[in-house]
Amino acid sequence: MLIFANMPAFETMPARFPPSHINRRLRWLAQFVVMLILLVCFAGEGFAQSALSAEQTEFAKKMSEHPWELSNADRSKTCLLTLKTDATPRGLALTQAPGCAEALPFLKGVSAWSVRGLDALRLVNGEGQSVMELAEVENSIFEGQRSGEGIFLLQNAEEAREAVRTMDNLVGNWAIIRAKGTRLCRLTLTNTPTEGDNFALFTKPPCESPVAAFAPLFWRLERGVILMIAKGGETWRFEPDDLAQWRRVPEDTDQLVLERQ
Repeated sequence: MLIFANMPAFETMPARFPPSHINRRLRWLAQFVVMLILLVCFAGEGFAQSALSAEQTEFAKKMSEHPWELSNADRSKTCLLTLKTDATPRGLALTQAPGCAEALPFLKGVSAWSVRGLDALRLVNGEGQSVMELAEVENSIFEGQRSGEGIFLLQNAEEAREAVRTMDNLVGNWAIIRAKGTRLCRLTLTNTPTEGDNFALFTKPPCESPVAAFAPLFWRLERGVILMIAKGGETWRFEPDDLAQWRRVPEDTDQLVLERQ
């Protein structure tokens, strides 16, 4: 180990030191102590989680029952997290859905979580450092804050999706983009009734193909799916995904996404 690099070998020390076989035992003991210290330092949260109380263990099991959505306050940036009860050197295991680090950069390298008290948790990175602590503010809704980045919410992923699947929450400005990020058209979903069960939709030129050719005029929410309808009756369907977006289905090579502006 590097810690012994500059230390003189026991064999080169004066004769007054113990015999060589005792020196070897002392070296082994010193190395063992150093390794034990390093293990304790790097284990971090992992050791803490091995001593959970019965109430904390029950809390951890509850948190592992379903996926969770971590988002900023207006849900324009989201990430799907799965909290597990498997022990790791950093705490309890955590997995992220693809795209999480792009949506919320501070999640890069986060692969563990830890229980704090009876109603709070920490997200832990690969160095064993907490990147955020979240406390329960309502039933199964947790709130945390990062300096300069604002408030973040952790909630049941399915309940979070259901909360936005109402027409009133969908009214406003949106953009249709390709999955790679190219914006094709900006549009506004309104609550102005038109023909049938539809509501007015306004595009904001310039729009690119294929949206320009589609030219939607109406929209409605049907069984949790956004329908956009053109004058001739052609319809595009958008279903919610795990990134607070609405993805056109069935998907084709364009992979069009409806994203709030």
